[in-house]
Amino acid sequence: MSKLPMVVVGMSGGVDSSVATALLVKQGYQVVGVMLQLWSEPGREGSNRCCTPDSMAQARRVAAGLGIPFYAIDVKDIFHKEVVEMFTAGYARGITPNPCLECNHNIRWGFLLDRARAMGAEYFATGHYARLRKLPDGKVQLLEGIDSNKDQSYVLSILNQEQLTHTILPLGDLNKPEVRQLARDFGLAVAERAESQDLCFLGGVNYRLFLHAHAPEVALPGLIVNRSGAVLGQHEGLAFYTTGQRKGLGICSAEPLYVIEKNLIENKLIVGTRSELGLSGLAARCANWVSEKPEENPFRAQVKIRYKAPKAWGTITSMPGDRFSVEFDQPLRDITPGQSAVMYQDEVCLGCGIIEEAL
Repeated sequence: MSKLPMVVVGMSGGVDSSVATALLVKQGYQVVGVMLQLWSEPGREGSNRCCTPDSMAQARRVAAGLGIPFYAIDVKDIFHKEVVEMFTAGYARGITPNPCLECNHNIRWGFLLDRARAMGAEYFATGHYARLRKLPDGKVQLLEGIDSNKDQSYVLSILNQEQLTHTILPLGDLNKPEVRQLARDFGLAVAERAESQDLCFLGGVNYRLFLHAHAPEVALPGLIVNRSGAVLGQHEGLAFYTTGQRKGLGICSAEPLYVIEKNLIENKLIVGTRSELGLSGLAARCANWVSEKPEENPFRAQVKIRYKAPKAWGTITSMPGDRFSVEFDQPLRDITPGQSAVMYQDEVCLGCGIIEEAL
């Protein structure tokens, strides 16, 4: 019996990618496991949680147990350029970037998918919790994963049709407990391995310490003021604060105060009460439409302004130059420049854009 096409699986040594690999082997694909060796801070080599020596050993062990080839690919330089430098440069500009989307776009579905195709693979697969649906016209839709607590369509919204056509996401129809049980059923040694939610290249280091080391120019103290301009305290550097933040401001007030805005020109952190926090819209750039741009303009959709944020209804207006705006039905308290605004209609992810400003 002829086997299914070759698929390269991005492995991390964790339960999700390991189960995705085992499922593809069981389904009859010609599977090759690949793990990326990502950048870590000099002197802390191997601290990147996506490719620690233990993670590499676990991935090799899973691949050996499944009887598939396994390769490690060094992408330290390109990862540093495309992800780490983007991260530090974003904070230096006063925004809060999302490096995971950049990694998916430029490293996993950029460099690694190209390498997989060069190896003769038809598909690239990962353990992300999202689903794909092929339409009669050949286009591929990106759908939310069945498990709403684990859905990762947000971080895949940056992908395009060429990339999704050659992608398999084996876990989209499963929830996390089911994946854990499959890992036990397959006899995978990683079945009970704990998850980590930190940014991989921080290696457990607080992001403020990382920025101090790699972008010291962001640690420029300035004044904390309210909307009226009254001085309430001093901040340690605008990069260390984000819109909606309440804790860690170091100021006393009769009622809770939140970060409302950053004044980059005057290096001032503007704070206010909860009632002052909500904003009604946003402008976004670098729009990516997963399948196609909706014909109707403006159109109604739900938008997530952060990975773990709930979806919020709004009216979206597409504009020239890969830009769009969103007017929300209800004000949102933490619209943050640099994060991605990801659009949905029901379970279908339409695309995303980088938040340029709150309106």
